[in-house]
Amino acid sequence: MIPKDPAMLLSYINLKLRDYYPSLEAFCEDTDEDLETILNQLKQIDYYYDQEKNQFV
Repeated sequence: MIPKDPAMLLSYINLKLRDYYPSLEAFCEDTDEDLETILNQLKQIDYYYDQEKNQFV
């Protein structure tokens, strides 16, 4: 289960993307998390997924 708090989610997702997954899509596919939900949660704190960097910035 991923964190619900957007700030904690940001840290968790960026760690997973850096260490384990080549893309956000791969993370969502592997963990059965909803891509749009993650994008919307992090959008609330003004973070957006950068495909080139493979992280939220």
